[in-house]
Amino acid sequence: MAATATATAASTTSWQPQEGGVKEICALLELQISPSSTADKSQIWQQLEHYSQHPDFNNYLAFILARAEGTSVEIRQAAGLLLKNNLRKAYKSMTPESQQYIRSGLLPCLGAPDKHIRSTVGTIITEIVQLGGILGWPELLQALVTCMESNDLNHMEGAMDALSKICEDAPQLLDADVPGLPDRPIQIFLPRLYQFFQSPHTSLRKLALGSVNQYIMLMPAALYASMHQYLQGLFVLAHDPAPEVRKLVCAAFVQLIEVRPSFLEPHLKQVMEYILQVNKDADEEVALEACEFWSAYCDTQLSSENLREFLPRLIPVLLSNMVYADDDESLAEAEEDDSLPDREQDLKPRFHASRLHGSEDAEDDVSEWFSELDDDIVNVWNLRKCSAAALDVLSNVFGDEILPTMMPVVQSKLAATGDEFWKEREAAVLAIGAVAEGCINGLYPHLPQMVEFLIPLLDDNFPLIRSISCWTLSRFSKYIVQESGHEKGYEQFDKVLMGILRRVLDNNKRVQEAACSAFATLEEEAAEGLAPRLEVILQHLMCAFGKYQRRNLRIVYDAIGTLADAVGAELNQPKYLEILMPPLIAKWQQLSNTDKDLFPLLECFTSIAQALSTGFAQFAQPVFQRCIEIIHTQQLAKVDPSSAGALYDKEFIVCSLDLLSGLSEGLGSGIESLVAQSSLRDLLLQCCMDDASDVRQSAFALLGDLSRVCAVHLHPRLPEFLDVAAKQLNTPNLKETLSVANNACWAIGELAVKIQKDVSPVVVNVISYLVPILQHSEELNKSLVENTAITLGRLAWVCPELVSPHMEHFMQPWCIALSMIRDDIEKEDAFRGLCAMVRANPSGALSSLVLMCKAIASWHEIRSEDLHNEVCQVLHGYKQMLRNGAWDQYMSALEPPVKEKLSKYQV
Repeated sequence: MAATATATAASTTSWQPQEGGVKEICALLELQISPSSTADKSQIWQQLEHYSQHPDFNNYLAFILARAEGTSVEIRQAAGLLLKNNLRKAYKSMTPESQQYIRSGLLPCLGAPDKHIRSTVGTIITEIVQLGGILGWPELLQALVTCMESNDLNHMEGAMDALSKICEDAPQLLDADVPGLPDRPIQIFLPRLYQFFQSPHTSLRKLALGSVNQYIMLMPAALYASMHQYLQGLFVLAHDPAPEVRKLVCAAFVQLIEVRPSFLEPHLKQVMEYILQVNKDADEEVALEACEFWSAYCDTQLSSENLREFLPRLIPVLLSNMVYADDDESLAEAEEDDSLPDREQDLKPRFHASRLHGSEDAEDDVSEWFSELDDDIVNVWNLRKCSAAALDVLSNVFGDEILPTMMPVVQSKLAATGDEFWKEREAAVLAIGAVAEGCINGLYPHLPQMVEFLIPLLDDNFPLIRSISCWTLSRFSKYIVQESGHEKGYEQFDKVLMGILRRVLDNNKRVQEAACSAFATLEEEAAEGLAPRLEVILQHLMCAFGKYQRRNLRIVYDAIGTLADAVGAELNQPKYLEILMPPLIAKWQQLSNTDKDLFPLLECFTSIAQALSTGFAQFAQPVFQRCIEIIHTQQLAKVDPSSAGALYDKEFIVCSLDLLSGLSEGLGSGIESLVAQSSLRDLLLQCCMDDASDVRQSAFALLGDLSRVCAVHLHPRLPEFLDVAAKQLNTPNLKETLSVANNACWAIGELAVKIQKDVSPVVVNVISYLVPILQHSEELNKSLVENTAITLGRLAWVCPELVSPHMEHFMQPWCIALSMIRDDIEKEDAFRGLCAMVRANPSGALSSLVLMCKAIASWHEIRSEDLHNEVCQVLHGYKQMLRNGAWDQYMSALEPPVKEKLSKYQV
């Protein structure tokens, strides 16, 4: 290649490579792919990258793949894969001659004797079609059809492989009009694909069915019109001897029931009968695909009656499939392994949820329960999990109706006492947990006995029974806590609590994880009810803290944080702090500012700071200072990693900002001296302007928190803070950055309350952003709309003379939004703004008077006497203003409950 490195690309398709160039590239590729080669792979890769800058390099690769006779298949394949990657970046800028040379070499290879070459060619063809469209390669369609219609298996397989890849990666391209063709490509190919359903060759049946399945979601007119033929083909293939074909049949039925259930409706009984049988298929992947059908069916609008008659046969199948398979990777975790250090691949990526502030925190994203249940190191979706999820869905659709079928099977599995039946017992415990929500009414009378039965299983010899028992008990946490109010119930609660805490100290990592997760659920339900057992809980958690390896240590942090959130100020006692804080502080000092194990510790400290309130003051200074250092280091690393001595990772900034928010919430005005002596103000402004939305989200949360407790320290850069916060409300992609806008809006309101008239320079600008949010409230997040209504009210309260001239533009949607807000201090502020505006411009609210009365009636009770009086004055003012029966007309438009609420104001 050295001799040809400067050669220009071919000017015609008769381009010929130089022999030396071919040999040189082949030698490099051989070194690159050879496992026994001692050459420096990165150096070889750099050489190949260097060659790729030359115009004819891709021609060489195409030649090696398609025409280099005598070269090994492995080298030809490596050339093809490199060509594919190069084309992705270079195809559109290549000369038409080079494009044509590459394309012309590929089509004859569709029938290559070696299937690896055919497969690589199919991949490159798909890449070119995606880059240049069908029009850019007029010969392709005819070549595919010719190969498909030949009787040569290699040609048929090669064409079908390429076509199936196009259907998978760019299905829409085959369902588009092509100038010069009477039909769309999909109309040309579909009849041929249906014919291949009957091919004697498994590979062709599989490729054909897989290709058609790619169009179920798109549902082109050609598939819609030939649906009868497609379904007939599916019914024929349903009993195919090849498992991979049966799996695709099941996948087709699952997609059809999700997308177009009406197509299956006439054949529903036949399809369900088939799916039930295949749910027991010897091939687990086929059974898994079939199992997906039941949950998908329950999500449709089709009648549950169709499914009801199958329940007596379906539920035993699901229960049977919930038993661990002999080759399940989880079984490898059933050893005492707590002393073995975690491998790097065991440490799953973790994601910190940025802080969200405002009138009402957004609903948590609740992850599916089965991910809590089986959070394997190798977290693979399998038949066991799918069956448990299907049972859960069925229990929510049919409720207690499934218990007469399910419970006898569960009881017989639980009664199998020998060691060889432990997997059956484990599956029975899983089944009880799976229906805990859907069948709670039917289980409720038996729950005391059921919980009593589960408690000893926490000490079972088999680790996976111990772990599933933790999970299943956690599914009944609400009931266990509810019943703890009386003596017998408290005894059982205590047994469950102590049993789970014992398992927190288990010698098996999987059990430790399940126990910590179960304990976190119990904590959330029990809240301050845990206070009497706080000492023993902390002793167990801190013992685990010293025992756990890195992966599970993260879960202990979560459990400690959840405990702090649950018991709050109860934690602020010297005897508890002596147990809790020394190990945490030791770990805090041990970790560097760039160690990712710091993330869960920062989150844990956030919860502790909020719970201890001013009690955290003794630990605050070093924690505060370190957060500032981390933010500063990361902002420097973003610009210059080498001088920062760290690689940039925004999560360090987000966690540090959130911990500072927790400190300001916990310490209140006690944080003022720390802020005064730091560079926080300038760092925070930078974070408010960061290009990462989650950094901005946490930054505005902290801005609002600091506004509450030490706004004076923000003063020097106040106009900039207000300006950048206002801009978050006026972004074209507001729906994508809702949480940022939410926090920014809340922060503006908090600032306004504290700085009063100093907010006036930005008031009109901010209002111009808030009003459109109220006017489009139905399309936006509830929390953002409520925060907008509150902030608008706060601005009106501090600057009524600036806001009131514009009130006619927003009174109606504003009053509707105010009606939705729960009674609290923020709603009080908003109504003070309403009263101030009405005093400044009474006529501005006249057209919205009915809605304003409804907003006032939305209060259960205004606890502030002065606000109650202000509202009363507003109503009486309008009553005096509207004479000659006009007031009575307004009142007659109100519903009786609203009138009754207003009667307390004597109007």
